[in-house]
Amino acid sequence: MLDLGPATRRVADLLEGVADDRLDGPTPCPDYTVRDLLAHLAGLAVAFRDAGRKAFGPTTDTSPQSGLPPLDDDWRAALPRRLDELAAAWREPDAWAGTTRAGGVVLPGEVAGLVALNEVLVHGWDLARATGQEYAPDDASLEASRALLGSAAEDSEQSPFGRPVPVPDGAPLLDQVVGLSGRRPDWSPSANA
Repeated sequence: MLDLGPATRRVADLLEGVADDRLDGPTPCPDYTVRDLLAHLAGLAVAFRDAGRKAFGPTTDTSPQSGLPPLDDDWRAALPRRLDELAAAWREPDAWAGTTRAGGVVLPGEVAGLVALNEVLVHGWDLARATGQEYAPDDASLEASRALLGSAAEDSEQSPFGRPVPVPDGAPLLDQVVGLSGRRPDWSPSANA
């Protein structure tokens, strides 16, 4: 079991630095604005919370490709709460046992927990980069994401996020994870607006 709390808290902390005038700005996810990214984070927090609880239904059965949920008007309060609920669900040993479902895909619990962590961690980096904030996830989360993304890339030459981007030998762990997720560690909104 891995605690998702450090990663979810770090993303929740970023929300204070998201100004309203940045909501329509670009992100490292080419098809997402900051508003879209926040909506995606809110949706995945609920989906993986329910996957951890094994509370199957529309939240666990809806494919992420079916479209983004609307961003709640009270997202500044709702998203941190959902992220806390996500972390709490995965603190339960039963979440990691047996199988579960997220995005309509049946997964071993231990894999689903790692995917949830990776989604939060990588999209946290996306949000930080898009809004000009510092981002320093904990080492345990970074190591888990690197292992998950590295294994996925070896199996298919592509991570769930896209084709890995090479990073220099000895690059910081965060840059390695970002590269494995198909992103350029030097991405900035000004260069990609």
